[in-house]
Amino acid sequence: MEDGINKPYKICDVNREKKKGIVASTLEDLLTKVPEKLGLPAENLTVVLECDGTEVDDEEYFFTLDPDTSLMILHGTEKWAPNMPKCQVSLDQTDEVTLGDKTQVANLVGRLQHNLCHISLLGGQDLELLSDMDPDSLADIVTDRDNRIILEHIKEASGRILLEKRQAQDAMELLKLYHQSVSNGTEDVSPPSQERV
Repeated sequence: MEDGINKPYKICDVNREKKKGIVASTLEDLLTKVPEKLGLPAENLTVVLECDGTEVDDEEYFFTLDPDTSLMILHGTEKWAPNMPKCQVSLDQTDEVTLGDKTQVANLVGRLQHNLCHISLLGGQDLELLSDMDPDSLADIVTDRDNRIILEHIKEASGRILLEKRQAQDAMELLKLYHQSVSNGTEDVSPPSQERV
């Protein structure tokens, strides 16, 4: 295969803390320059697209990359993960309880801004905290207008999911009570070993 033309790329480590520019003509050329640029060992390196984790494992694919493509260099068993936005909380609050809740809300919002679908995996306390938050009082967490809209969507969705979870718990409790009353009232309805809820 013919040598490629030198093209610039952006490379970073798995934590996106070390970021460097690099010029390479081939994937092999890039991999020989990475250890010096990022301070990584020369062996067990994997190149992936920084944006979505697609592995760049052959020269043909490498040649199709545009100049200035952002690449992540993984070492050993490191895995690509999406770039999660980190919410910063102003620490000039005097009320520690409010600050604790605000910090927890900031962490939850930071996790959900990348993928709102994860809200359905949260527990009752987290959902309650999010559904009770006041998006207007969180201006130091999210200042961007689009992100404030996201906060409102998170508040609405968490309230809805919390309500659905509570309704499901209530239904389960009713089923348990019904099952207990049937079991206590009639001995031959179903043996205890076959109880299912």
